[in-house]
Amino acid sequence: MNLSTLSASLAPLNLRSCLIQQQGRLIFEHYRDPRTATELAKINSCTKSILSALICIAMDQGLLPGPAAPLSDFFPQVRQDKDARKENITLEQLLTMSAGFRWTEFGGANSFPKMTRSPHWVNYVLEQPLADEPGTRLEYNSGISQLLSSILAQATGQSTASYAEQFLFGPLGIRDYDWDTDPQGIHTGGFGLKLRPVDLLNFGQLYLQQGAWENSQLISGRWAARSVQPVLKTKPPRHGGYAWHWWTDSLSRSSTTGEHDLVEYYYARGYAGQFVYVVPELQLVTVLTQDNKRGKNNPPADVFRDYIVPLLGTI
Repeated sequence: MNLSTLSASLAPLNLRSCLIQQQGRLIFEHYRDPRTATELAKINSCTKSILSALICIAMDQGLLPGPAAPLSDFFPQVRQDKDARKENITLEQLLTMSAGFRWTEFGGANSFPKMTRSPHWVNYVLEQPLADEPGTRLEYNSGISQLLSSILAQATGQSTASYAEQFLFGPLGIRDYDWDTDPQGIHTGGFGLKLRPVDLLNFGQLYLQQGAWENSQLISGRWAARSVQPVLKTKPPRHGGYAWHWWTDSLSRSSTTGEHDLVEYYYARGYAGQFVYVVPELQLVTVLTQDNKRGKNNPPADVFRDYIVPLLGTI
């Protein structure tokens, strides 16, 4: 990879950070300001992928049942709901955003902003009507992530953050973090976590290594692999698929014979340009963080696909 070319290309983009690691070796590191390397910053919806990892760990430990477990196991009140389908929504349908709730993430009567203004976030989500048969359609919903954080706390007897400290953050060397909570003290499952760029890099490397870290298996290879396998296709303008709170996609890369190979990858994605890309075939992890919130008519550049992917053939 021509790092001097990449540095020059990224300079006008005002990125907070760009880190690229291959085969466990940091090959590129860019910070807009040197202080960014050690500052905690919001990772927004990348929090969802952290939560997915914690759910997998809890399943490994037998604290949570498998992905087919029904919603009513954790929230018995849904058995009284007039829609009988609700009690049988599965843990996997929550993880894949296919629970079927009527929801418009950033607008309308059923939305993420309205949830955050309610006195009880979990109850707000559970009370929403179903618009789709569970398991049939992807509808992005940060409320579902709040249900999962509540489920994790119930199953482990710990707060989501405390459990993360013990079984994920601690082993990865994450000592400092900040994590918002809802009015009931449940840590936000879909957003609200602050980490450093290198923490995200280590998290991506953990998944590249199929859940292994420094001679320990933090997440079983079984769940680490399954959690990043696409279950449903995304809706335009996005392409690719959605897994257990991870996005998936593929890229075209020129081979030595001049033909184009399709390379699969998966990624965590957060509002305003927070990304963790994992490309197993290339043994590559890339972290991007931004804070420039541009308008709809001037969207942020797709830094990974437009600036980094074209250079992959020279890795």
